[in-house]
Amino acid sequence: MDSTTFTEIIAYTLPSLITGAVAYYLFDAHFKDQQNTRRWLLQKDNQSATLPLRLQAYERMTLFMERINPSQLMVRINPVSEDKNEYRDFVIAQIEQEFEHNLAQQIYISNECWSIIVTAKNATIQMIRLAAQHEKVSNADTLRELVISDLLQKASPSSAALAYIKNEVSQLW
Repeated sequence: MDSTTFTEIIAYTLPSLITGAVAYYLFDAHFKDQQNTRRWLLQKDNQSATLPLRLQAYERMTLFMERINPSQLMVRINPVSEDKNEYRDFVIAQIEQEFEHNLAQQIYISNECWSIIVTAKNATIQMIRLAAQHEKVSNADTLRELVISDLLQKASPSSAALAYIKNEVSQLW
């Protein structure tokens, strides 16, 4: 094989390889762009379908936080007897029942928001348990009064969760 044949082979092959590489690069970029466009359109369609569900979940969790606010609880739930422990258990059962009713909402809200809601619920239950153990509390009515008076001195656990929920919903827009 002489050098002219070798030069001819390279002269024909090199432009073909360069053209092939450029074509591959252009087609690859085009297909990736098309895939990204399809993904964006699909995400846009899904967002319009899931946004109402997410907003409804945030609304339900806001309502839950309002309903378990100790000042609201103590006014809404009347004692069934004078026994403070019986009233404490009844109020805690109401909180747990409300929570179980809203368990499915965690699918539509962020993990951090859900954990703040669970923490607020547990803190509210703990607040009621601690108030029931207080030496001034002798019956259900004094338990109600103590819980409400405690809230005059400090914010309820649900208020921090409500602020977080409002902040997270504002980020949806």
